[in-house]
Amino acid sequence: MPFQIIRGDITKIECDAIVNSTNEELVGQGLGVDGAIHTAAGPELQKECSTLGGCEPGKAKSTRAYNLPCKYSIHTVAPVWQGGDSGEEITLASCYHESLELALKLNCESVAFPLLASGVYGYPKDRALNTALSEIGKFLMENEMLVYIVVFDQKSFKLSKHLLAGIKEFIDDDYILKRKKAIERKLSNLPPEIRRREEQGYADTYPESEPFPEPDEKEVEKIASESGESFSQMLLRKIDEKGMKDPECYKASNISKQHFSKIASNVNYNPTKATVFAFAIGLKLDLEETSEMLMKAGYAFSPNSKLDRIVRYFISIGYYNIIDINAVLYEYHQTLLGAS
Repeated sequence: MPFQIIRGDITKIECDAIVNSTNEELVGQGLGVDGAIHTAAGPELQKECSTLGGCEPGKAKSTRAYNLPCKYSIHTVAPVWQGGDSGEEITLASCYHESLELALKLNCESVAFPLLASGVYGYPKDRALNTALSEIGKFLMENEMLVYIVVFDQKSFKLSKHLLAGIKEFIDDDYILKRKKAIERKLSNLPPEIRRREEQGYADTYPESEPFPEPDEKEVEKIASESGESFSQMLLRKIDEKGMKDPECYKASNISKQHFSKIASNVNYNPTKATVFAFAIGLKLDLEETSEMLMKAGYAFSPNSKLDRIVRYFISIGYYNIIDINAVLYEYHQTLLGAS
């Protein structure tokens, strides 16, 4: 099942288990997620926690959820940030790994995490997020589960600068190109003598670069309406051509097994654009192959869509980690790939 990033209150998420970041004594603290979970669950949660004999850093233990809208509460002891040289990253990675393995043993189909250690424990949010994405990604490539990261607000979600740097530059360059076109349209309506003067003033406001291509709507309609191979047939062919197994493909695409089965069994399935992009990432298609798959589904890359520009950027540089890409899409308030 896929990975999703959602904004909200973790104590109100309906899933099989929620993860609580707590202390070694498993004593509910009044601050942060720990206090909120204990308050929402009620006093019975603390009574059960007191019978568990504590918990070591990086490990996880489970209890019932009581008044929470889930079956279990998984308690893990995240590290307090001490500068990064005291094994904090190893401990934090273990928190995610142990919690996910415990959820698996409890037969959970869905689990929700806060961004562990990033609150009162002082772990830098970008580094905490990188560890979360890495561990969740590794787990989901081997297991079927719906995993949420629940953030309270946008400020609590922070990507690393190196992941954002390239996409910001790409989006900014594209914005400049659109601004150039707008200026040219404005100048075209001016008298010749005024236009020459205005052109001189605008001469240094944008660089020369290759424009983002406009979709050929007639070509899109032609390919999409052609008899022959359908989108689902193309998808299955691409999986074979890439030498992949079906589970490998849908996991790399952040698509659930159920969703993939629905697509594969329906020759007339009509996917959303985000679903097409998800498979393009999972199959590691290049830009030409992605355009072909988009057209088969009746779409094309749009220069006016931020979603399209971000996906196009990652494909153009050969970066296909869909969990990282979804993190960037979340940062820019865009539809996530594969997540329904």
